[in-house]
Amino acid sequence: MSEPNPYKDSGEYQWGPDQQAGAPGYGYPQPVPGQQYQPTLPGIPVPPQHAPAVQGGGGAPVLSLGDITVVGDQIITPAGAMPLKGAVWNAMDMSRTEEKMPTVAIVLAVIFFIFCLLGLLFLLMKEKTTTGFIQVTVTSGGRHHATMIPATGPDTMHRVMAQLNYARSLSM
Repeated sequence: MSEPNPYKDSGEYQWGPDQQAGAPGYGYPQPVPGQQYQPTLPGIPVPPQHAPAVQGGGGAPVLSLGDITVVGDQIITPAGAMPLKGAVWNAMDMSRTEEKMPTVAIVLAVIFFIFCLLGLLFLLMKEKTTTGFIQVTVTSGGRHHATMIPATGPDTMHRVMAQLNYARSLSM
């Protein structure tokens, strides 16, 4: 592998693929025609130090609910962008919180019942689990998008509603 290419016709040896004089080389950044940069290292141009202009608003995300993001004066969804002005936001709680007695409590109650009646206090142990989703929908500009946010606890609906009310205030 370290030997030169025996099938090459020219007398001068070169490593790597053939490149024409005006073709860009490998790697980043590529020189932009018409712009002159002061190189930091010989042959490596410095990229522009300002962000390119974004048409139609843009900027940092103001709010994010699942895969719905509010940026500037637009609502960005996987289905496309919608205008923020006049958007209608809705949320539906499809989660449930169950309370049950863990098996550890039953085992400890049986074991300690033999020794003293205080073992029955273990039957007061409860475990809460929350499962399900919160559906958030937005309608604007003749388009509609819905997303599902997993409920991680009983307070998830309150957090989503706080964000939804903020989104409603931005839509006015």
